[in-house]
Amino acid sequence: MHSNFISKLLGLKDVKVKNISHSDTLLKITLETKPTPTVCPCCGGVTSKVHDYRFQKIKDFPYMNKSVLLILRKRRYICSCGKKFYEHYDFLPRYHRMTNRLSAYIISELSHSVSVSFVASKANVSPTTVNRIFNHVCYSRPSTLPKALAIDEFKGNAGGEKYQCILVDPKKKRILDILPDRKQQHLIDYFKRFSRHERLKVQFFICDMWNQYAQLARTFFPNALIIVDKYHFTRQVTWAVENVRKRVQKTMTPELRRYFKRSRTLILKRAKNLTEAETERLNIMLLYNDDLRQAYRLKETFYAICHEPKYAQQRTDFYEWIAYAESQNIKEFQACITAFRNWSKEILNAFKYGYTNGCTEGYNNKIKVLKRISYGVRNFNRFRNRILHTCQ
Repeated sequence: MHSNFISKLLGLKDVKVKNISHSDTLLKITLETKPTPTVCPCCGGVTSKVHDYRFQKIKDFPYMNKSVLLILRKRRYICSCGKKFYEHYDFLPRYHRMTNRLSAYIISELSHSVSVSFVASKANVSPTTVNRIFNHVCYSRPSTLPKALAIDEFKGNAGGEKYQCILVDPKKKRILDILPDRKQQHLIDYFKRFSRHERLKVQFFICDMWNQYAQLARTFFPNALIIVDKYHFTRQVTWAVENVRKRVQKTMTPELRRYFKRSRTLILKRAKNLTEAETERLNIMLLYNDDLRQAYRLKETFYAICHEPKYAQQRTDFYEWIAYAESQNIKEFQACITAFRNWSKEILNAFKYGYTNGCTEGYNNKIKVLKRISYGVRNFNRFRNRILHTCQ
C-alpha cells in the first residue's frame, strides 16, 4: 500500500518502488515495472519470456532540494525468433540516462535569466549536457511582418560579430527575430526573404539615427513612415547641455568649482521636479555663465515641446526651437541642430504617432543581463534561441 502511494507521488506510470535511501544531497529510489507481454521489434510477435535483468542509473528532476537518482531494474525479453530486447518505458527514451521530465525541467529553467552552469547544478548534470539538451530547441524565422517594425542593435559578441541586430513588434511588445550582425548586406539578404506584398504591410519603421536603417526602410518598406526613437533625439539635447556644463566648469577656479559639485544631476533634472533648495542652487549656478543659462533654457523648452499634446503646435515649436538654438551660437549645440535638421521629418513622425523603441531597449537590457550571467555566448544560434526562449 505504501509503495503504491509513493509510486503515485513520483508520478511515474506502472512502476513499483522497492527501496528509498537518503543522503544530504541525494535521493536514491530503486524501482521496477510489472512484467507484461511485449511486442518483438524484429518479428512483431508477442512474448512474455524474460531473458535477464540489469540495473540502470537514471537521473530525474530534483525533489526537496536534493538530486534524484532512479535505480531502475530493467527487464530484457527474448522472442521465439531469437531477438533480445529491453521493455519500453514512457518516462525514459531509448539510450537515455535521464527522464523526459528532467529534460523538460532543464528547458523550463532556461526560460529564466539564469546561467547554464546554474541550471546544470540544480539538475545534477554537466553544463555540456544542458547545452546538448537545449540544442534541440529551435525558434524558426518569422514568415510575416507586423504593422510596426522596430530595429536596433546590441553588443552580443556572438558568432564572430561584435554587434547583433534585434527586430521587435512594438505594438504587441514581442521579439520577432535576432540577426547575427547589423551589416547592410546581411539586412538586405534577410528582408529579401519576404515578399513585396508582406513588406508593404509595414506602416511604421522605428529606428535610431543611423542612416543605414533609414536607407533600408526606404528600399524595402516604401509604405512605412520612418520614426526616430524619442530617446535618441532627446539625448542630443542632453549631450549638448552636459558639454556646455563641462566647458564652463573647466574654466572655474578650484575654490569656485567646489560649489558646482553634483551639478550634472541639477542641470539635467526637469525644473518642475526640483526642490526649493535645488532651485535656489541651480539659479546661483546659472547666473555664472550666459551659455550655461541659455543651454538650460533650450533643454527645458525642448522637453516642453516633447510633452505638448497638440501635434500642430509641436511642429511649429520644433522648427522655432531649431532657429532659436542656432541664433544662440553655442558650439556644443551645433551637432544637435544639424541632427535635428537632417532628421526633422522622422522626429516629427515620432511626435505625431507616438511609437518608440522603449520595448526594444527593454529587451536589449534583458539580453545584456543574460549575456553577463552567462559570461558571454559565442555560439550565435544557441544565443539567438536562448534570447527568444527567455524573452517570449
